[in-house]
Amino acid sequence: MNAMNCGGDRETVVTTRVDRRRFGQRVAGWAAGIAAGKMLCPNSSWFAPGGRVEPCWAAASDESYPPGKYVDMHTHLGQTWNTTAPLSAEELLRWMDAHSISQAVVLPLVSPESSSFLLTSDFVLEQTKPHRDRLIPFCCIDPRTSYNGGLKGLLDILRRWVDAGAKGFGEHKTGVAFDDPRNMALYEACGELKLPLLFHLDNIRNTDKPGLPGLEKALATHPQCRFVGHGPGWWASISAAATQADLGGYPKGPVAAGGAIDTLMEKYPNLYGDLSAGSGAGSIARDLKFGREFLIRRADRILFGTDFLAPAQAVPQFELFEKQLELPGDVLRKISRDNARKLLGLA
Repeated sequence: MNAMNCGGDRETVVTTRVDRRRFGQRVAGWAAGIAAGKMLCPNSSWFAPGGRVEPCWAAASDESYPPGKYVDMHTHLGQTWNTTAPLSAEELLRWMDAHSISQAVVLPLVSPESSSFLLTSDFVLEQTKPHRDRLIPFCCIDPRTSYNGGLKGLLDILRRWVDAGAKGFGEHKTGVAFDDPRNMALYEACGELKLPLLFHLDNIRNTDKPGLPGLEKALATHPQCRFVGHGPGWWASISAAATQADLGGYPKGPVAAGGAIDTLMEKYPNLYGDLSAGSGAGSIARDLKFGREFLIRRADRILFGTDFLAPAQAVPQFELFEKQLELPGDVLRKISRDNARKLLGLA
């Protein structure tokens, strides 16, 4: 999630009372989501390997989950930037219904570099509590926060939020180097608690160099921590030609094979990618042939996301997935929802 784009296995069961009115509203919303999906896929088919045709969004009506084609790995509530309007939980849910999104991860923003207004873990947990069937809260702490007790003290803080329902850590978007010792302590804690860690990387937040050596150090040192990459610096690294300036921007044009993302994903099974924001969609759209092949090659560890954070925000991911890429059905299902549910322990 960035200003230009105005963004576990341990499970806590949250039981909420749903009155008849809310239930009726929810069912109506789900029906609208299904209808929207049919309009977006009028032929109800998707070309799969070998020339066979299969349902476009097969298993989208799985009764184990709220209806919808997508799980969105990256959204925010509240007011993120001083140039954007606040987004309420009810507005987010209506937007999800309109775009056939079954469930969405809601991320706090707690570092001064992350946004104009800070969105705490407690705020995210409170706002999502009545809607935990669809809104999945994460927690986050800035690595520069004062706390006592070393790793145990950090674990105690995180466990408070995990016990309240947090399923992951992020958006980790802090103004220090990616492999800063304070960051490395967070990675150790998330690995111990089995919290997927969603990070933003650019030339201001979680800084690194071309080739992402700082990220590789973190991956190698903390193999139990599952890292989810996001942001300009991460997605610029789809190309082997990425420069330091590219890590802070939105490079265009053909992608040079052998980029850091492919190299690190090949080597480290604990690395994933979040396709949200202009950086995620742009990295695929800049070279559609390469982008499509990349998504097929890394289909088990790529996650659909939007970075939706304000009413009426434009979201390029829908155009990309529904009109441009024509991915095989099995790849589409993994990226659009199955990978996220598996990573978050919801499957």
